[in-house]
Amino acid sequence: MRTVSGGEVAGILVAVFWAILVSFLAVALVRLAQTLRATTKLVADVTDQAVPLLADASAAVRSAQTQIDRVDAIASDVQEVTSNASALSSTVASTFGGPLVKVAAFGYGVRRALAGRKADVPVKEPRRTVIVGRTVPAARRKNRGK
Repeated sequence: MRTVSGGEVAGILVAVFWAILVSFLAVALVRLAQTLRATTKLVADVTDQAVPLLADASAAVRSAQTQIDRVDAIASDVQEVTSNASALSSTVASTFGGPLVKVAAFGYGVRRALAGRKADVPVKEPRRTVIVGRTVPAARRKNRGK
């Protein structure tokens, strides 16, 4: 039999340790390879599903832009109609406003004149406005009894 020296024992221990380390590294590399394969498959699936989704999103954005353009056209038409209605209102007010005021004033004057000619019907005095909580200035209080 042969005796084993201390250097040989140390060499055997280093070789065993090295074999265990290589085994652990091999297992880690196998798992890393599996993870990379799964990640590659997942990225491929996401890419396959993302392309149609992006196409649908693009179509939705185009449709929304078309609707916004329509609403913008409607808003500009409403603005034009509003300005036309305002111009028409101003024209009607300036055309008929003056003569209508004159006719109303004439009718009021005729009623007052006819009411004044009737001796048996007294002419109504205009009503006084009373504001609660307000005091009458001293200069006006002197004239109240008249």
